[in-house]
Amino acid sequence: MILFEICARNEAHPVYQQFEAANGARQYDFLRTLVEACLATGKPFLSAHIIKALNFQAITCLHTNAGEYRPCQVHVGNPADPATLYVPPADYLVDSYMDDFVNTTNREWEKADPLTLGAFVLWRLNHIHPFINGNGRSARAASYFVICLKLQGWLPGTTILPELLRQNRTEYVAVLKAADASYNAGSLDLAPLRNLIERLLIQQVSSATPPIAAAPQGAQGTPPANPP
Repeated sequence: MILFEICARNEAHPVYQQFEAANGARQYDFLRTLVEACLATGKPFLSAHIIKALNFQAITCLHTNAGEYRPCQVHVGNPADPATLYVPPADYLVDSYMDDFVNTTNREWEKADPLTLGAFVLWRLNHIHPFINGNGRSARAASYFVICLKLQGWLPGTTILPELLRQNRTEYVAVLKAADASYNAGSLDLAPLRNLIERLLIQQVSSATPPIAAAPQGAQGTPPANPP
């Protein structure tokens, strides 16, 4: 069953929307279990398998190729409006780009502070756009996964970072575009994205009951060297 096709390729269809929300709840539970398992086994690292699993949880039964890298070119935004359009790397490049991305993330694991590494994961996954659908959901979940592992625990709060990013979509998209522009200019700058993540994590932790005295902090780090 692929609901995107059953619902006449209409993501606004109420059945599609209901299933998408249910998938989101399942992805949330899976993400928390994944964080706890990695910490309990002393294996804090990112892998392609983890990223694919997060995508599978997000789009299974909604779209084809759930949890698999896309077999075709995709675009982001409105093709009729070049100002909104982003064309990710060609599908035949996805495997090598993802391998390089995962390796870079794990090489930087000890050196980068939690929020800088989380910002890199969030930007790079959105930039590669490796899946048919659910790339944003997968990137936000993977970023939060890395941040929680770096901070050694699931962070408290009534609404977690992936959802807060979705709720602040306009600003979130703007800082992703700013990171893209800096990358294209030859010097990746993740500071605006990191600052947004920091602010939203403070909001998340401040909503915990009982309140937490201070939000997670890390030394300002530099992003990894520009990937290919």
